[in-house]
Amino acid sequence: MGLGKGMAGWCMGALALAAMGAADAQARAVVGTTPDGARVESITLRDSSGMQAQVWTLGAALHALQVPDRDGKYADVVLADATLGATLAKPQYFGTIVGRFANRIAKGKFTLDGKSFTIPTNDGPNTLHGGTRGFDKVVWDVVEARADRTTLRYVSPDGDQGYPGKLTVTATYALEGDGKLAIEYRATTDAPTIVNLSNHAYWNLSGEGSGTAMDHELTIAADAYTSVDETLIPTGEVTPVAGTVFDFRTPKPIGRDLRTGSEPQLLRGRGYDHNWVVSRAVAKQPREVARVHDPRSGRVLTLTSAQPGLQFYSGNFLDGTTVGKSGRVYRQGDAFVLEPQLFPDTPNQPSFGSARLVPGKQYVNRMVYRFTTDQGSRATP
Repeated sequence: MGLGKGMAGWCMGALALAAMGAADAQARAVVGTTPDGARVESITLRDSSGMQAQVWTLGAALHALQVPDRDGKYADVVLADATLGATLAKPQYFGTIVGRFANRIAKGKFTLDGKSFTIPTNDGPNTLHGGTRGFDKVVWDVVEARADRTTLRYVSPDGDQGYPGKLTVTATYALEGDGKLAIEYRATTDAPTIVNLSNHAYWNLSGEGSGTAMDHELTIAADAYTSVDETLIPTGEVTPVAGTVFDFRTPKPIGRDLRTGSEPQLLRGRGYDHNWVVSRAVAKQPREVARVHDPRSGRVLTLTSAQPGLQFYSGNFLDGTTVGKSGRVYRQGDAFVLEPQLFPDTPNQPSFGSARLVPGKQYVNRMVYRFTTDQGSRATP
């Protein structure tokens, strides 16, 4: 899944870049290079309230996000590797875009307009997050850089990882004020293809490196989820959450039911790694799909999206071998991931809808993460 062997090509140390004009007032720095010589930059965004985000061009990744707690103390609530070298050696999707197709495609195969396509498998017998060299493993171009927003672009050529059509993708990160971080992905194609993009940020509202996030109280606005087989491919069944460990319609600590041994779905995912059915189609307008409250810090995250599915992952494969930005080790359950998207394996399951994109149409996935506290409406001091 990596970018290849031979890490001698990457160089560490931040090298400041010259300002690109008044509109490019945010900090930009080079954090290193990939083995093939591509330069990886970091871009720091700030808003007037004090929120600060850092975006890396490798994987168009949200690398850091500083937000205040109930006492006005700021902390970075996003997990990430301590170094670029660690990311290159063991990619784990920390904060990255995932695509061309987020989540899983069964057996690395799908049919589009009567033609069969084969894509690389990288998760047992299945394809995960686009394949062995998905969008998380490429360096994106910076096309806009302002103090509070940046837009990155990647052009995926026809046949990339086996997918048809040249896909042009933009990823915009913006601090919009009022405690909001907006992430917006857009894509166009020159031939019929499939697309499903999302963000894979690992969140811990107590701060990265602070320990478990399983005490965070999660609400998901969904009455059902898609059950999975032993390889985490949806069986096609849409299962009501009522009376199950998957019921988050009212706030519940993430870890409360994680050790329920009688639930085979939890054993298959080593915890939660499932798609919640928010709706059966993309909504006309974004709506609240999830809310998370951290009792320790008082931080509250509210997520809005128009996507029909929400993949919730409870950090099951954080295995104690990753050293984070704080110098502390990440272990199982130290974070959670919320990915608004189409349902997994949609190209092979017509009852889930369609992931088809054609020339002249535009794919859009806009998600807004709003941070408040349990002592007020805004996450500001």
